[in-house]
Amino acid sequence: MNLALWIAAGLLAVVAVSGGISKTFVAREKLAVLRGGGWTADASAGFVRTLGVLELLAAVGLIVPAALGIAPVLVAVTAVCWVLLMVGAVITHGRRGEAAFVVLNLIYLAVAAFVAWGRFGPGAFTG
Repeated sequence: MNLALWIAAGLLAVVAVSGGISKTFVAREKLAVLRGGGWTADASAGFVRTLGVLELLAAVGLIVPAALGIAPVLVAVTAVCWVLLMVGAVITHGRRGEAAFVVLNLIYLAVAAFVAWGRFGPGAFTG
């Protein structure tokens, strides 16, 4: 169980880093023309950048607390926050009729829910 939770958190962290870097450092206008990035045309640059920074923080929160053994409960808290972020992503892509991105975000949501459940429950870090 512990290994599965580490793998799931690691995969989410990779997703968060890639999304976070693009939203933080790529211009909103460039993101808007990419597949799945059309929603950024309707959002402010500050909002897109804020989401990017939150995704970068999520990547840190999914790995670093447990790896360092400092407040490892933050892994589960971060996973819950990722679930909430994915709810927003599902709604946004759903409104735009982007079914493939809805499914992808539902998968990320499920993985994050697994990490949250596991780290709050049977796979919680004790110490």
